[in-house]
Amino acid sequence: MIETVSENACFGGVQGVYRHASAATGCDMTFGLFLPVEAKDGPVPVLWYLSGLTCTHENAMVKAGAQGWAAEQGIALVFPDTSPRGEGVADHPDYDLGQGAGFYVNATQEPWAPHFRMWDYVADELPALLAEHFPIDPERQSITGHSMGGHGALTLAMNLPGRYRSVSAFAPISNPTGSDWGRKQLTAYLGDDEAAWAKHDATLMMKAKGFDGPILIDTGTNDQFIDLLRPEALAAAIAERRQQATMRLQPGYDHSYFFVSSFMEDHVSFHADALYRD
Repeated sequence: MIETVSENACFGGVQGVYRHASAATGCDMTFGLFLPVEAKDGPVPVLWYLSGLTCTHENAMVKAGAQGWAAEQGIALVFPDTSPRGEGVADHPDYDLGQGAGFYVNATQEPWAPHFRMWDYVADELPALLAEHFPIDPERQSITGHSMGGHGALTLAMNLPGRYRSVSAFAPISNPTGSDWGRKQLTAYLGDDEAAWAKHDATLMMKAKGFDGPILIDTGTNDQFIDLLRPEALAAAIAERRQQATMRLQPGYDHSYFFVSSFMEDHVSFHADALYRD
């Protein structure tokens, strides 16, 4: 069921890349999985990392600097792809729609509906696959992500209460129903009925449900996309709900992986506290 693309020794553990036929997306999907040395002795906690626009499983795997910090904490890392891919999978010439831009939703509109079911893939299919084939503990999961992946991490966490012990995000798309990084894609994938968009907007979900655990969010003050990210909308919703959360604006940082890697230790440590809490 799972093809091993590569496996490399990494911080005492193994950084693997694997491929499998996905029932959710109707195509082959590739993901990265880092297992710390502790996985040789039994199941370990797992931190999901969801990547942003134009990324594959590989970007964070090679740029985020997460494996060293995860190895220190004995935590597995999962790096899913950001969309279905391959021959017969719909695409678009714009970088922010189509392949590489799945937005972690289940598309209902043509031509996207047959394959763009990233919500089911990340929420259901891939977790079950990992639990069956790798030594990870499904009772100890947390989730993070960058940009579009931060949007995915926050919305999955708030829509699946009890699944993740903690959630964090790097420069998340915080209010997609109020941004061109959102309205365009949600219309394309889900149609014109904005009621169907609400579960995929972290600000609206914060107002409606909140999260049953700790939240950490970092955004750079020099982020070139900050007007599209709308962190102020999510900050207001967090304050209104009085949600347990730490939301930081980091002076001088932009949207790049230089920013992500600079604060990765903070995020992994934050999740370790939750994953190892009894």
